[in-house]
Amino acid sequence: MKITRLKTWQVPPRWLFLKIETDEGCYGWGEPVIEGRAATVEAAVHELSDYLVGQDPHRIEHLWNTMYRAGFYRGGPILMSAIAGIDQALWDLKGRDLGVPVHQLLGGAVRDRMRMYAWTGGDRPSDVGAGARALVERGFTAFKMNGTPELQIVDSHRKVDEAVARVAEARDAVGPDVGIGIDFHGRVHRPMAKALLRELEPFHPMFVEEPVAPEHLPCLKQIAGGLGYPLATGERLHTRFAFRDLLADGMIDIVQPDLSHCGGISEGLKIAALASAFDVALAPHCPLGPLTLATSLQLDAVSHNAFIQEQSMGIHYNQDNDVLDYLVNESALAIEDGFCAIPQGPGLGVEIDEAFVEERANVGHRWRNPVWTHEDGSIAEW
Repeated sequence: MKITRLKTWQVPPRWLFLKIETDEGCYGWGEPVIEGRAATVEAAVHELSDYLVGQDPHRIEHLWNTMYRAGFYRGGPILMSAIAGIDQALWDLKGRDLGVPVHQLLGGAVRDRMRMYAWTGGDRPSDVGAGARALVERGFTAFKMNGTPELQIVDSHRKVDEAVARVAEARDAVGPDVGIGIDFHGRVHRPMAKALLRELEPFHPMFVEEPVAPEHLPCLKQIAGGLGYPLATGERLHTRFAFRDLLADGMIDIVQPDLSHCGGISEGLKIAALASAFDVALAPHCPLGPLTLATSLQLDAVSHNAFIQEQSMGIHYNQDNDVLDYLVNESALAIEDGFCAIPQGPGLGVEIDEAFVEERANVGHRWRNPVWTHEDGSIAEW
């Protein structure tokens, strides 16, 4: 069997889908994308196709190393996202060819279903109490909210009080037993994070995510030591080597690799195993589409340290189309009582409606994240 073609489609709301085809008719799907840079990742995918066309798709690890090591310049969000989607599609193809789900190829599942969480409150968080109650009524046992809108590097304590009040509102709405993830989104700089991390402690967060931007993670030893709840990060780390250094520092309790950004299943599996060596939990980042979610569930299935899975159904970014719209078998990603069964179909376990993908690709997208400014006109972290 030889790879013959890589086809890509930009589809609403902000995703890029990939299909790898072969001369024997077998195929696989993946989702290589960086939010807001879909066209750039798409170009990288087609550049990487030079290493793939004519090759045996079953040699996944060899092809991964070819894509990663054959180029002198490595890593980063664009290249690793392109590799990620290709890797997903290769695993999907192999599972389809052998008639088994990917988790069977990775050693078999350690769980039957995965606990899930949903988003509430939007980019500038509001009405978090009502939103949280609605999610709990739908069966979710955990949710995530943005902790704060934009913050200056040194801002007023009123902003800290407002952020704490929103978390208090959410906790009051759902009671003590529901998990609350609080995403700082890299918006909170070190001087403000020192105060905000401490003041959230009485509300027992399930975790605080991206407590500072990735480039400032070394400061956590100074500002976050002794906290009584977990810290999480990883969506903007793209290789096992970045996670290695993070884990060795000992300040993170949950790693959140994104399987469409960190080199796919092949690298995600290594990151999960590395985290387990430090007794650190796994919670893959996934505000993306159905292929990223299916991929994440395949990794969750074989990772004993996985404890919860993000998903984007109904998230505020999903305008025009949502996760299940592109599936023939929507039930493969059905969430019931806050859990999703590990997909059991061949490959990633989801069937993409290619005709609908073609139709929506005619609409396409040019999604960009918001550009925020502070009152003085300087650029704020989104």
